[in-house]
Amino acid sequence: MYDIRIVTDLDECQEIWKRTMPQEIISDLWGFRACFQRSFHRPACFLVAEDARGLAGLLPLSWVEEARCYGCFPGETWQGKTWLEQNRIVGGGEEILSDLLDRCPGRYHLRYLLPLKSPEQSQCVVDEVGYLFRPPDYGYDLENYFQEFSHKSAKRLKRELASLETSEIRYRYDDVSDFEHLMQLNLRSFGASSYFYDHRFRESFRTLMHYLDDNGWLQMTAVIVSGEVAAVDMGCVYRGVYALLAGGTNSNYPGIAKLINLHHMRRGCQDRLRLIDFLCGDFSWKRLFHLTPRPLYLLSNYSTEIHPSVDRELRGAGHVG
Repeated sequence: MYDIRIVTDLDECQEIWKRTMPQEIISDLWGFRACFQRSFHRPACFLVAEDARGLAGLLPLSWVEEARCYGCFPGETWQGKTWLEQNRIVGGGEEILSDLLDRCPGRYHLRYLLPLKSPEQSQCVVDEVGYLFRPPDYGYDLENYFQEFSHKSAKRLKRELASLETSEIRYRYDDVSDFEHLMQLNLRSFGASSYFYDHRFRESFRTLMHYLDDNGWLQMTAVIVSGEVAAVDMGCVYRGVYALLAGGTNSNYPGIAKLINLHHMRRGCQDRLRLIDFLCGDFSWKRLFHLTPRPLYLLSNYSTEIHPSVDRELRGAGHVG
């Protein structure tokens, strides 16, 4: 037998999270998610199942006021959708998970879930697809990776990249001042559709950058062409996984996005990383680059009949990189 209680005190939620989450990936870390919590200030709602042996299940949620439903903690949103990926529901089998969901004090819309180790998985649908590059699959050699392409396509891509990699190009690494360039480039490209348009998201990312830098995980990459910043990507390396989190490109340099993405892949091979995670977002280059798709899942009892306008926002937004 087990009991289920609801925890809303943030300090207690932090203690439960830290002793429960596996901390296998960067988004498992409380400190990572706390960067968003500090800006969004969502009320936490952790549903905790406990038996005689201790914690048996955890459903960490936050109340998202504008959507009028619960999302995965910390409930950060961009255009009505939570953004952080690879969310977890910890422990328990089908019965515990079902009981945790039943005890949720309101509607829930839980996005970007890792596969559940439970028959409850059948209640999930694919939310979005993430895209991965696995350097070990190619012996840490990009030339082996290019074998995925037809000879004609590989030759065309290499020719295009060679035309960009002139003597006027250089790379700059881990300069925190490049965050401002990243933000401005992204805003210039996407305007109100950029997640940096929302000051809460902007300040969350700024705090996140410093958190990653303080822990030695930050990977800030800028491409400089003829002295001008042409592209900036912000990512991190944690336990052999290089995750690309945000980026911006200068439209004056067509093809620069391909160049910086191949640069990440080349560095991943050189550093013998086990995985590069380009996250979700249906950008055509991810499929053209033969990246490995990884579905993430949605678990929801959200009623489109109650809040159709919010539902349109939930379905209509997408990642902007």
